[in-house]
Amino acid sequence: MAKFLLVEARFYDHLNDMLIAGARGALEAAGHEAEVLTVPGALEVPGAIAMAAESGQYDGFVALGVVIRGETYHFEIVAGESARGILALTMDGIAIGNGILTTENEAQAIYRADPAQANKGAGAAEAAMALLKLQQKFG
Repeated sequence: MAKFLLVEARFYDHLNDMLIAGARGALEAAGHEAEVLTVPGALEVPGAIAMAAESGQYDGFVALGVVIRGETYHFEIVAGESARGILALTMDGIAIGNGILTTENEAQAIYRADPAQANKGAGAAEAAMALLKLQQKFG
């Protein structure tokens, strides 16, 4: 059994609830434990994961949140920089599944977040579990 931390950027409650349900379901079905940590936004997710990873309390991480395109350039910054930060941590050997959705509208986000549809929360959890297995294999 491994212990995973779900780090969520809670902005859209109904969407995050679906992402968490999907991620938690996949982890628990595989016999793992999951805790949830909430941060203000997607840009804070990589920093929170880095701090939690340093604590040594968790085996892997799942980044969750939703960024929906608006009328300004802010979408590109948040989407790109949060993904870049998560990738950098993954390149450092931290097992992270990225489930931060970046969509054009809420309908796309609902489809991707809903466990009965695309279930991207579960997909991110499965990616984190796969990377943890690789981490254990390669040390």
